[in-house]
Amino acid sequence: MPFSKIFSLAAAFALTASALPLAPRATSGGVQIVNNLSETVYLWSVSDYSSPMQTIPTGASYTETWRTNPNGGGISIKMSTTTDLASVLQFEYTESGDVLYWDLSSINLSPQSALVAAGFGVTIDDASCPTAACAPGDASCSESYQLPDDVNTRACTTTAAFTLNLG
Repeated sequence: MPFSKIFSLAAAFALTASALPLAPRATSGGVQIVNNLSETVYLWSVSDYSSPMQTIPTGASYTETWRTNPNGGGISIKMSTTTDLASVLQFEYTESGDVLYWDLSSINLSPQSALVAAGFGVTIDDASCPTAACAPGDASCSESYQLPDDVNTRACTTTAAFTLNLG
């Protein structure tokens, strides 16, 4: 293939990729959400709009590179074992310079959810960053927001890689 065609294709791809909304920054960290449950997990990444529903089968994972919300707010990754948003665990984050503010929220999560029954936790590849874990069956986990005014926001660098294990 002639160089000019390769260059044209690369340029077209770059323009298309740069036009996509909420494109993640390649130089930043991100989160991997691992489904260790015996059932499928459904996920929506929400900023100023909701992404299409993602399906995470048992044993599979979803990865998101840190991104920003065009309206200046944060991102909420909503996870459920049903295809609606009636009962969700949320992994929420906001970038501010080189700092990533993040939390887990169980505010909209039913105490009878399979996610509560199995437990969940966040590990980070940077030992200086605080982690969070909710034991199986702990519907009142103190490391996840239970009320809007809880104080469970944590901070880490944007270069860190997070893993959220469900179950």
